[in-house]
Amino acid sequence: MRASGPSRRAVLSATAAAAAVTVVPAFPAVAVAAGSAAPSYRWRQVVIGGTGFVTGVLFHPSVRGLAYARTDIGGAYRWDDRSARWIPLNDDLGWDDWNLLGVEAMAVDPAHPDRVYLALGTYAQPWAGNGAVLRSENRGATWARTDLGVKLGGNEDGRGTGERLLVDPRDSDTLWLGTRHDGLLKSTDRGATWAAASGFPGTPSGSGQGVTLLVATGRVLYAGWGDSDGTSANLYRTSDGTTWEAVPGQPSGTNAKVPIRAAYDCHTRELYVTYADAPGPNGQSDGSVHKLAVASGTWTEVTPVKPGGSDTFGYGGVSVDARRPGTVVVSTNNRWSAVDTLYRTTNGGRTWTSLKDSAVLDVSETPFLTFGADAPKFGWWIQALAVDPYDSRHIVYGTGATLYGTRDLEHWAPQIRGLEETSVRQLISPPTGEAHLLSGLGDIGVMYHERLTASPSRGMASNPVFGTATGLAQAAAKPSYVVRTGFGDHGNGAFSHDGGRTWAPFATQPDLAKDAPGPIAVNSDGSVLLWTFVHWDGTKYPAHRSTDNGATWAEIPSFPKGATPVADPADPARFYAYDTDTGTLYASTDSGLTFTARASGLPSGDTQFELVAAPGRTGDLWLSAKANGLRRSTDGGASFTEVATCSASHTLGFGRAAEGAGYPALYMVGSTGTITAVYRSDDEAGSWVRINDDRHQWGWTGETITGDPRVYGRVYIATNGRGIQYGEPA
Repeated sequence: MRASGPSRRAVLSATAAAAAVTVVPAFPAVAVAAGSAAPSYRWRQVVIGGTGFVTGVLFHPSVRGLAYARTDIGGAYRWDDRSARWIPLNDDLGWDDWNLLGVEAMAVDPAHPDRVYLALGTYAQPWAGNGAVLRSENRGATWARTDLGVKLGGNEDGRGTGERLLVDPRDSDTLWLGTRHDGLLKSTDRGATWAAASGFPGTPSGSGQGVTLLVATGRVLYAGWGDSDGTSANLYRTSDGTTWEAVPGQPSGTNAKVPIRAAYDCHTRELYVTYADAPGPNGQSDGSVHKLAVASGTWTEVTPVKPGGSDTFGYGGVSVDARRPGTVVVSTNNRWSAVDTLYRTTNGGRTWTSLKDSAVLDVSETPFLTFGADAPKFGWWIQALAVDPYDSRHIVYGTGATLYGTRDLEHWAPQIRGLEETSVRQLISPPTGEAHLLSGLGDIGVMYHERLTASPSRGMASNPVFGTATGLAQAAAKPSYVVRTGFGDHGNGAFSHDGGRTWAPFATQPDLAKDAPGPIAVNSDGSVLLWTFVHWDGTKYPAHRSTDNGATWAEIPSFPKGATPVADPADPARFYAYDTDTGTLYASTDSGLTFTARASGLPSGDTQFELVAAPGRTGDLWLSAKANGLRRSTDGGASFTEVATCSASHTLGFGRAAEGAGYPALYMVGSTGTITAVYRSDDEAGSWVRINDDRHQWGWTGETITGDPRVYGRVYIATNGRGIQYGEPA
């Protein structure tokens, strides 16, 4: 599964179709603002390696070693062949543009190698912003931007189809963009302005797929249509850019309902199309592969293996070998029984070989890919697939967590350096020990970062293995003791006595833990645990308490349902909880047995308000109330004072104090005026300095932030799709 947007973390599908449009107004180009002067901070990625759904890979047909990758929530990347790593291209997108970190499609211009185009928009839902098209003349080093009047869905069902964006091979100034709800758009000025393509016959039906792919075969353009019912046409073509027709003789039926991807073999003049009964990446149970001889119009089914029985799946990626006629690679998708694979043919689809069967996987560079098992799987959610046009034995394919590559068709390893797509939920920087960082992540649980420059050698925390982490806490006076919670098939809570290196499950857990595991807190000496429960649909349940390391649990009736428990860092008898429904601070002075209301009349309504306690102090609380600013209490929550220097605070953390300062450094994602950015204060929020810059913004960063208690100036930032970013004074 993939994490998604800042307040909606499940993959969403369109719930209703936009009304069919007959005219789409031209969308004017918007100039990109010049970057501000860079502060004296150096920003880098904490290395994990991938961890998210790579939805597309595109080798440039005219330049050896040039490739691009797109992700569902983490922007696009360019492959730098010299350094053998991916370069992020969209880190300049800021807070207000978080919805543009999902890449719907990308395109290159074969005739102009430095040109690249991106269609951006994470969600096509009513609450999301419109999409945009970025265009670059220097391989993504800088961009010009056009805001669209339609929505795109880079993190919705069907995000692994495509590409939906195409440079017209007859005219580099002409671009085509397939949308989910608004048909086909066309630009005649290299993406600066867009309008509806006249004559395109597709009528949106409400599935939220619309145009699933665009591909050229010489001077003829083909468009896949994902809103077909399986009997009507789902593949159209035009030879003049104006008149479109359904492709004659095209396959039909359940196993050819949705065209997923297409690739053209210019040597044999055959177009290969993969199909499934659903857009994917989930929900596919049938599929097929067909090829069209474009000169004669003859269709031939070349499906490697047909789904059947318990082996249900669809087909996803397809790529032709530019150097060897008739050599094609396709991928299965959503094949959980026999596990997904790549099939390769060297004779136009008459016979196929499964590359998984002879594959040797080496995941030593990113050990989490074993997911707690003895060996990694070949992959899942395989829809991104590309054969290097300059090296027939170099194949790259994407999964829900990485990119695998091979140079000999047998040995495979992650080709993922530089690409970090994790959705980050919790961060702890311990005051002592080997690791400077522990992280709780979407989809891949908890990690122990003994180094910031290499993927954790122990991989994901196991015993038990989690999918998405929901809680991570450390005993302030006993940092060797850490607890975690999350979604898992073999337990939902665990503890560690060695700072997070190794784990053991709680001996028991409340019944609520399986379906609604929420945040957890541990008091300063590690003797009391508080665990709260929130279902993914928002339903809140009573918190539970344990005084025996999770062997037994008891409900806390006076704890506000759904609130996040916060332990006092200095007094083991004190806990706090903020009730966002009523805007009331609750406190306990009896180790969490009972909670009583203290300050009230505070901001309410946003479940993501954040309460944090200053390290080493009793009763020193800070409340990040989002657009309602920042408030502080120094009396254990009996009263709060508004911090005048802050107009908005989304998340707040602490780090080592500046030299000569008597209070920890504060780090905040928020605003001191009009710009939402990353700030540091060395004087208890008396003043702030912005420490990120316009090139380092990473979209939405409101989940969590923390400084390093051992290194002044170092800060760790959780992003929603760009992993963990950390900065240090240059």
